[in-house]
Amino acid sequence: MTYLIDGHNLIPKIPGLSLHELDDEIRLIEMLQVFCRKQRKLVEVYFDKAPTGHTGIQHFGQVTAHFIQKESTADIAIRKRLARLAKTAPNWTVVSSDREVQFAARAARAKVMSAESFWHLLRRDLDESQIQAGELRPERLAPAELEEWLKLFGQDPGPKR
Repeated sequence: MTYLIDGHNLIPKIPGLSLHELDDEIRLIEMLQVFCRKQRKLVEVYFDKAPTGHTGIQHFGQVTAHFIQKESTADIAIRKRLARLAKTAPNWTVVSSDREVQFAARAARAKVMSAESFWHLLRRDLDESQIQAGELRPERLAPAELEEWLKLFGQDPGPKR
């Protein structure tokens, strides 16, 4: 089973992650890598609103991240991906709580899972050290790593300390 995930739909469902953080996407990708490694699954995750020049596909082991240009949306990209899957779509699970995305997935005969349900599945595979008192405690990026990601996405990391 392979998963198509609406990343910005999933992030708000995960305690400790927020769409307002600069590293929210990479932190989700890191969690998905743990899931893929433990479950032996593949994931395609879609993020919209990527800055100009930073769109495209990046591979992170068993996780493929699609950074969608500002003029489009992850929802549209997921629907197009489902259309390309054609007869193999029933072998995929679409993760989103967006009703239009769920409708498109069902129309393609793919399985559907809400973002909330996937979070519960994902949480089981995270290390106990990452979860305390019901809250996610993901590892933080080192300052140099964060600065590199900020440069990659066209954000000014600010003065060095």
